[in-house]
Amino acid sequence: MSSPADILLFDVFGTVVDWRGSIARQASRRFGGTPDNWTGFSDAWRARYQPAMEQVRAGTRGYVRLDVLHRENLDAILADFDLSHLGEAERAEVNLFWHRLDGWPDAANGLAALREHALVCAHSNGNVRLIADMARHAGLHWDAILGAEVCGHYKPVPQSYLNACEIMGVEPARAMMVAAHNDDLEAARACGLKTAFVLRANEHGQGQTTDLEPAQDWEFVASDFYDLARQFGSSRHTV
Repeated sequence: MSSPADILLFDVFGTVVDWRGSIARQASRRFGGTPDNWTGFSDAWRARYQPAMEQVRAGTRGYVRLDVLHRENLDAILADFDLSHLGEAERAEVNLFWHRLDGWPDAANGLAALREHALVCAHSNGNVRLIADMARHAGLHWDAILGAEVCGHYKPVPQSYLNACEIMGVEPARAMMVAAHNDDLEAARACGLKTAFVLRANEHGQGQTTDLEPAQDWEFVASDFYDLARQFGSSRHTV
């Protein structure tokens, strides 16, 4: 019996962990109020994520770790939330919020179930230390941590996916990208990888309007990691 893929490459932010709720909860504990008071802070910080990486993708800026981009983006929004008084040490500590993101309820045990069938690897734009700290915090057990710092490119640059496959010693056709984001899967498929869409309908809150359904006929469409593990295991009998 063969498996549909030897290696599963996971998007992390949004697919494995709840970045929005986690940042809001940590801000609430640090600054007061309820998490609901701080979802705007989460959203504003995250809104600068893609534009900051685009400078690197476009070649107008050399590669820097995501921790550096997160800190620059934090500094840019603090005044909007009456936090411009924070000193250097406090800002550095707040920037570590990203290192302590909580997994979705199915994340830790769902990854363990999927490890029964294939290697599970973080393939995130997050730097290695960020993803390693997050894994310890959320109880996530990766077989490898890949991503921009290892592969040399921020997703969705094609070489990010291709270098990940090369590092793990597999042809793209024997790798599968797992993500809650259709654009990530589209980029991976264009590089020859298999694809798995996992629905995270509340990544952006209850009013989410994006990535609520698969945009293409991905090889797998799952409601959560448990569902994906069941499908993946069953497919071993038909591949």
